[in-house]
Amino acid sequence: MNQADTEIITSLLEDEGYVMTESDDSADLVILNTCAVRENAVEKIMNMLDNLRGKRRLRPDMLIGVIGCVPQYYREKMFSMTDGIDFLAGPDTYRQLPLLIENAEQGIRGANLAFSPEETYDGIEPARTGSISAFVPVMRGCNNRCAFCVVPFTRGKERSRPMKSVIDEVEQLAAKGYREITLLGQNVNSYFDHGAGCGFAELLERAARAARDVRIRFTTSHPKDISETLARAIAAHANICNTVHLPVQSGSTRMLKLMNRGHSREEYLEKIAMIRRSVPGVTISTDLIAGFCGETEEDHQDTLSLMEEVRFDFSYMFYYSVRPGTYAAKNLPDDVPEEVKKRRLEEIIALQNRISGERHAAEIGNLLEVLAESESKRSREMLMGRTCTNRVVVFDRDGNEPGGLVAVRITSSTSATLIGRPE
Repeated sequence: MNQADTEIITSLLEDEGYVMTESDDSADLVILNTCAVRENAVEKIMNMLDNLRGKRRLRPDMLIGVIGCVPQYYREKMFSMTDGIDFLAGPDTYRQLPLLIENAEQGIRGANLAFSPEETYDGIEPARTGSISAFVPVMRGCNNRCAFCVVPFTRGKERSRPMKSVIDEVEQLAAKGYREITLLGQNVNSYFDHGAGCGFAELLERAARAARDVRIRFTTSHPKDISETLARAIAAHANICNTVHLPVQSGSTRMLKLMNRGHSREEYLEKIAMIRRSVPGVTISTDLIAGFCGETEEDHQDTLSLMEEVRFDFSYMFYYSVRPGTYAAKNLPDDVPEEVKKRRLEEIIALQNRISGERHAAEIGNLLEVLAESESKRSREMLMGRTCTNRVVVFDRDGNEPGGLVAVRITSSTSATLIGRPE
């Protein structure tokens, strides 16, 4: 979502005459587009600001702005940092950036952190940095109130783009030669265009029909909202990728209730079974939190057993850190010692690595269609791409170029990557 926002912001600033630089060393204007979901992201921003302050001593005219979720969430802290920040903007106020920058040039330090219940940045053509894959935000905000999550405080309430606007953008991207489009939302299952009476499953199908030669992906889904209608839509269209990201956070029903996730372990497993019945060969990824408030060793073992039962293809795994202002911060003691959190996270990571390794090893010998995305980081003689099930594949270049669909025979694997050769 932040990458998509950056492309919108770039478009707005290019309309004002700005040009993207290769590095902040030559920039007149540096903007940090921030995320507040996890504590380490905030720490990273603070370190970057320290670095930029040092550069500004050599270039006093450089302007520095901090935008996105961190100033929205930590507004008092950001306002107090008079040294090094010229303007602040929240996720709903990017259209005001030219005015904030103009004021900053005149020495007026400004901020706009207002929420807008209508803002979806509809009508702005993003300045996309690549030519193979594109992100298309279809909705913003979230109405769920998970106990640990800051998104409702930083992104506001859910609001959806008009369906016609989304489909028009998809058609334009297909006409420009993009090979893959990802529909984005904090909870795409909640997408609804009231004017058209259209929910997300219908939007996904219309996008697939509007760009039949383009891979269509989407993220992120919420377990309580994902439907059989959506699963059938995935199965019905060959260009909708057979992969679903379905965050669970914990395998313990007791913890899920404390997290206010709106579903139990059993209900989550029922949704997984429904998806796998409807979409043959689907891959499923998830998010997991170790050491949430009150988590016992039994709760942790429930998470490990859920992982064994579902056998996720991939997981984003973290240990819990308190986010000020959330329900958990206000009402639930952060009572799991950090060393216990880290040990539990290590066990979760180790198990996921084993499962991912086994899932990948099962692909050895198979011929898979891979969308080549870029050169491999290790060698220009290798390309990196992904299957429609979102598995990363590294393979011999053999005359192929990024952007092409390549039939690759899998010859070996790791827990993170498939390795193969073109056929």
